[in-house]
Amino acid sequence: MTEINYPTDLIERGRLMFARPIVFTKGCVSLADLPPMDRVEIAFAGRSNVGKSSLINALCGTSNLARTSNTPGRTQELNIFESQSENLRIVDMPGYGYAKAPEPKVKAWTKLIHQYLTGRATLRRVYVLVDSRHGPKDNDLSVMNELDRAAVSYQVVLTKADKPNSADVEKALAATRWTIAKRPAAHPTVLLTSSEKGTGIKELRTEIAMLLESGGA
Repeated sequence: MTEINYPTDLIERGRLMFARPIVFTKGCVSLADLPPMDRVEIAFAGRSNVGKSSLINALCGTSNLARTSNTPGRTQELNIFESQSENLRIVDMPGYGYAKAPEPKVKAWTKLIHQYLTGRATLRRVYVLVDSRHGPKDNDLSVMNELDRAAVSYQVVLTKADKPNSADVEKALAATRWTIAKRPAAHPTVLLTSSEKGTGIKELRTEIAMLLESGGA
C-alpha cells in the first residue's frame, strides 16, 4: 500500500477535531425527522456487518458512541452525531444488502438510504465502507452508481484490514482502485482501515479535516 503524505497541520487538525466531544443527537426514520441543513454532513454507508459502527467509534475515539452488534441490520435508522466544537454532522446509515430482515423493513431502509443520499443539500461526502476481505460487491456498486448519477462525492474505505493476509489486502486495494478509476464522483484515494488495530484512523480523520478546511466543497 502506498503511504499517503498529509501535511502535518492537517493531521493535527484531524486529531483535535475528534479529540473533542461528538455526541449522538437523534435517530431518524424519515427525511422529515432529519435536523436542519445547517452543518457540513458526512455519511457512512456500507453493507451490513462491514464494521460501520466500529469504525465510527474508532474515528471518534470511543467504544460506545455508535451501537455495535454481531447481528447484521442492527442500525435501522439514520443515526445522527454532531461535533460540539466543529461545523460537522456525522450520519450513520442502515446497512444494505442484508436479506434476512423482514422484507418491508429492508425496502423501507433502502428507500430511506437512497432518499437521503440523493436529496440532502448539506451532504458533502459519503464514505462507502467495503470489507477488505471481499472487495466491492454488487450492492456497493449500486450505491456508487447512484452517487455518481447524483454527483455526490464519495470515498471508499476498506474495513477490517487486520483480517486478511497482506497479499489479499493488496488484491482488494487494486480491485477497488480499478472499480473507482473512471467514476466521476469517486475520490481517488482509497483508505485502508482496521477499527481493532487503529490502522487508517489518522488518515480518515485527516481526510475529514481537509473536507472541512475546504468549506465542505
